[in-house]
Amino acid sequence: MITRRLFAALALTAALATACASNDGKDTAVRADGTVDLSQVTLHLGDQKGTGLQALLQAAGELKNVPYHISWSQYTSGPPMLEAVNSGAVDLGGVGNAPVVVAAAAHSALKIVTAYGVGLGGQDILVPQDSPIHAPADLRGKKIAVAKGTSANYHLLQVLTKNDLKLGDVQPQYLQPADALAALSTGRVDAWAIWDPYSAQAQQQTGARILADGIGYVGPDSYYVAGTAALGSKSKTAALHDLIARIGRAHAWVNAHPEGWAQTYAQNTGLPVAATTVAVKRGAYHDHPLDATAIAQEQQVADAFAAAGLIPNKISIADIADTRFNDLFPTTS
Repeated sequence: MITRRLFAALALTAALATACASNDGKDTAVRADGTVDLSQVTLHLGDQKGTGLQALLQAAGELKNVPYHISWSQYTSGPPMLEAVNSGAVDLGGVGNAPVVVAAAAHSALKIVTAYGVGLGGQDILVPQDSPIHAPADLRGKKIAVAKGTSANYHLLQVLTKNDLKLGDVQPQYLQPADALAALSTGRVDAWAIWDPYSAQAQQQTGARILADGIGYVGPDSYYVAGTAALGSKSKTAALHDLIARIGRAHAWVNAHPEGWAQTYAQNTGLPVAATTVAVKRGAYHDHPLDATAIAQEQQVADAFAAAGLIPNKISIADIADTRFNDLFPTTS
C-alpha cells in the first residue's frame, strides 16, 4: 500500500511548490512587447531508462538547434520523477498511467499535458522459464515483484482482478526494476510485473516467459506531465510547446526507423541491442490529443486504484488535464 506518510510528504511538497510558484516574480524571459526570448529559458526534464526521452530526441535529431537550454535528471521509474515535478525540480517528464494517479491523489502540483500510445506487448507479467505458473490464477499466494505506484502496479491489479484474485491473495514485493530482475533471476520472487525495455531484457538474459501481457487488461497510453509552476510561466510554456512538438516528431522518426532507434537506445541505456530491438518492435508510438477518450481511459486507472485502496481518495483526471497542447496533434476520428 502507498503509505499515509508518503501521501503527507507529497502533499506538503505540493503546498511548498505552489507557494514558491506564487512568489516567482517577473518572468525575465518575457520581453517588454510580450514575446518570449527562449534563449533565456531552461527546461528541467526528467528521464528514465524505460522511456529514454533524451536518447530518443538525440537519435531523431531533435536536440539540434533547440532555442532554449535543457538540463536532464535521471530516475528509476515514474513515481520518483513525479515527486521531482511536484517539487519544481523537474518541469516535465514522461510516465506510465499509474504514477499520475498516485501523484494526483497526493494533490501534487502537476498536470497531464499530452498522451501517446505505445502498444501493450511490452507491459508484461513474467515468470521464470521453468516456472509451474502457467495461468494468472496460479499467482495465488506467490511473491510478485513490482515497482509501487507504476503502470506495472496497475497491470498487476487488473490481471488479478480479471482472474478473480485480489492483491491480498498474492505477496507483492515492491522493488525497483534492477532489484526485481535480480530477484526473479535468483528465485527470490515467483513473478515480475514490468514494462519494456526491462521485460525484453529479462526475456533475453534469463529466458523469462510472459504469463500475461497488457492486451485485454490495460490501455496503451502513457503521458507527459508538467509542473504547474512551469505551466504558469509564459516562457516555459512556450518552450514546452516547442519541446512537445519535437517529441511528436521523434516518435514519428522511431516508427519509421526502428532498427536505428534500437541501436541508439542500446548505446544510451547500456541494454543489449537484442533487448532494445524487441522492445522497439513491440511498441510503435501513436501521439494523439489529450481528449475525452484519453481522459476517460486514465480515469479507469484512477478508479481502480481507489477501489483497491492504493490511493486514499477518488480523483478526477479531468481536473489535472491541461489540453492547451492539443493543437500539436491531429484530432482523432
